Amino acid sequence: MSGKGATGLFRLKTIVEQPPGRRLARTLSWPHLVALGVGAIVGTGILTLIGVGADRAGPAVILSFVVAGAICACAALAYAEMATMIPASGSAYTYSYVVLGEVIAWVIGWSLILEYSLVVSAVAVGWSGYAAPLLASLGFPASLANGPSLGGVVNVPAIGIIWVVAGLLMLGTRESATLNAVLVIVKLIALAVFVAVALPHFDAANLHPFAPFGFARHIGADGTARGMMAAAAIIFFAFYGFDAISTAAEETKNPGRDLAIGIVGSMLACVVIYMLVAVAAVGALGFARFADSPEPLALILREIGRPGVANFLAVSAVIALPTVLLGFLYGQSRIFFVMARDGLLPRTLAKVSARGTPVRITILTAVLVSVIAGLMPIDAIAALANAGTLAAFTAVCVCMLVMRRRAPDRERPFRTPAATLVGTIGIVGCLYLFFSLPPRTELYFLIWNGVGLIVYAAWGRGRATAARQ
Repeated sequence: MSGKGATGLFRLKTIVEQPPGRRLARTLSWPHLVALGVGAIVGTGILTLIGVGADRAGPAVILSFVVAGAICACAALAYAEMATMIPASGSAYTYSYVVLGEVIAWVIGWSLILEYSLVVSAVAVGWSGYAAPLLASLGFPASLANGPSLGGVVNVPAIGIIWVVAGLLMLGTRESATLNAVLVIVKLIALAVFVAVALPHFDAANLHPFAPFGFARHIGADGTARGMMAAAAIIFFAFYGFDAISTAAEETKNPGRDLAIGIVGSMLACVVIYMLVAVAAVGALGFARFADSPEPLALILREIGRPGVANFLAVSAVIALPTVLLGFLYGQSRIFFVMARDGLLPRTLAKVSARGTPVRITILTAVLVSVIAGLMPIDAIAALANAGTLAAFTAVCVCMLVMRRRAPDRERPFRTPAATLVGTIGIVGCLYLFFSLPPRTELYFLIWNGVGLIVYAAWGRGRATAARQ
């Protein structure tokens, strides 16, 4: 299965058993995966970015969640089919390498590096937004709780939480997943309390005008992209996280069954949670009053006269948002790890500890995301992260459709219903959301991949071994 072709750019990867020193330990079952998915999905997107989305779309942010959720649901079904067919670590990067060829896999892997690095950074900044008021009451200086764009020096809390989570991952995958499950329950209780308290304050007047900035993306007088689809392109960030589950394939005890349960189950649960929270938030308070707030849900609770519940939510966010960090930092380290094992990154990074965890790559990942989280604002991070994710989601939908034609009789432990329709909606929807991102974000994404192709030509192409094993 070498598929070299004239240039070798489209060589296909063959999945082989790895030697003990480069093999990840199988320690996870489906409850761990569902908790990993819910923990990764429910987080900064709903706790923080609902304010950014409201600023872009007004009350129509509710429909922005519907659009983003529907597109993500299509991608999730494609991921579930591919993950059970190819139960190997690496997520969209690995599927692209097996199905579409090496250079496509490199672009997707490089985009995933962008996605996961920026997601971890954005979540850390979002966590800091909730933690900063609590730290300020203890005398912590504001200049060390914000990056330069917000008048500070460096976001120390964001950097600190990244290293706490990285330490947990280096300790052990199963131990991290168990703690993650406990913290997910804390987070879901906090959101349930928010809905229960805010929903009785629902006022239909807060929904008028429902779509003040219209449907399609357009650039406002202040230079900001607005409209329902512009908001959907940003809060799309709130829905992904299920793809982190697919990176756990090599560490799952029964991947043929557990991966599908984890991906589809966590996605369905989160769509319901998000719709309840979005309706309660927009209905309880005029969107202009919480738009772009670093802690919009806590602000809403304070504005409706429930400061005690607001403090409970803020404390819960501080405790539970690290579950999102854990899910994505886990995924990022596994993407790096598999690319290094394939020779596209330095192979010395593809070493595991005695506990079966990739310590070297986790440290490298933590260093990278610490720099981003310490210096960049959350909206810019989230928009650029979405570009990388949309590329990966598109590739997985394409892989599913290609494999349906190339190998229609191959065993599929999970089969996507109406695969052609679902895959097409996923591809078209992701492309539409990509072109709804801010133009500067699209440009940065193209520059990032331009640099990536130079790195591939100079380093990865000549050293890649996955297609020759």
